[in-house]
Amino acid sequence: MQEVVGKYGTIKPKTPANGFTIIANLKPGHADLMRKQQAELAGLDLDEILKPLKLHYLRWIIFDNDTRFMYIGIFDTDFDKYTEDAVMLFSSLGRASIFTHLEGFPEDGMTNVASFAKFVRDHQCDSFFEYARYPGVTSEEILSALQVKRSFSDMLDHMQ
Repeated sequence: MQEVVGKYGTIKPKTPANGFTIIANLKPGHADLMRKQQAELAGLDLDEILKPLKLHYLRWIIFDNDTRFMYIGIFDTDFDKYTEDAVMLFSSLGRASIFTHLEGFPEDGMTNVASFAKFVRDHQCDSFFEYARYPGVTSEEILSALQVKRSFSDMLDHMQ
């Protein structure tokens, strides 16, 4: 298979659970800051805020006695689009990314997509096995199907 190069490096083929996993060291003492930053998201409409990222799942994990961090994102777009959208999203919100708490994250990582992408690529751990119950279906298609199901169920309830 011929390697395809995108704007920010090699484009990996889409997988059943398309996305990436990043593992990086936390800056000393930053685990609680990261948790506080996450807690501030609790009252926000994350479905609306994160919509540009076309996410299926997002998972943040702090482990090894608050010294390491794992980011797992499963999304519909390719790597280049996701990284561009992530940088644009955090810039538009005026919020720092959780990545700023990670060792080696570039100073310009939230304004320079190439720097952000390089950091992600340098810390990305490729999976060796993936399974998706609904491969090739976008998060928007899933939400739409659920809305049709709810509407149909409501219609049937009204007919009784």
